Amino acid sequence: MTTTPPRAVRLPARLRSPGRWAVLPAAVVAGAALGGGYGALRTPEYAATSYVIVVPGEKSDPAAALGFAQAYGRVATDIAVTGDAQVWAGVTAATLRESVQAETSPDAPMISITARAAKPSQAVSIADGVARSLILDSSHVAGSTGVKVVQFSRATKPVDPVSPSAPLSALVGACAGGLLGGLALLVRPRRAAGRGEGRHSRPGAATGAAVPAPAAHQPEAV
Repeated sequence: MTTTPPRAVRLPARLRSPGRWAVLPAAVVAGAALGGGYGALRTPEYAATSYVIVVPGEKSDPAAALGFAQAYGRVATDIAVTGDAQVWAGVTAATLRESVQAETSPDAPMISITARAAKPSQAVSIADGVARSLILDSSHVAGSTGVKVVQFSRATKPVDPVSPSAPLSALVGACAGGLLGGLALLVRPRRAAGRGEGRHSRPGAATGAAVPAPAAHQPEAV
């Protein structure tokens, strides 16, 4: 009785090369290291928010307050720069424009003014300074607009930073590195396959035989 030896299982070429798959964990580790280092070395940012509300005058339409709130929200940083907000906050005009963000509500005539800074107290000063500048500017034109801006809530001193921490930055970097490593694994075999097909498609490349030249056409005798 004879037994047939088991046939060896042949794996695809891309699975037989373990060095190619080492790209993925290496990319994940590199991304985590870069992300964690960025989160650890970056200066933390704190955010403070001050709220103001637009109120109508005695003889003005209450619905006009909502429209003026949208308008004041769009020009909040411009009013703060031209006013005394940068003096009250102790920052430059460029810093004021970059660190302040004003948002409005479609349902209420309220404006939220959020400021970001490296120190909690500075973030509070910037947010309250911009709110104070809006209040002062609206009082100068209250006779023509029929509305004025009043303080609704002052900014509170933040306790925790809003910038991502080092562990979170490392996690984001690891995800980005894994994505780039996976894309590299998908693109690399296609390029290698394309080069292999190009080599085998050449006439006589596999056997080394010379390809005969086409015979010259001779005209028939009449």
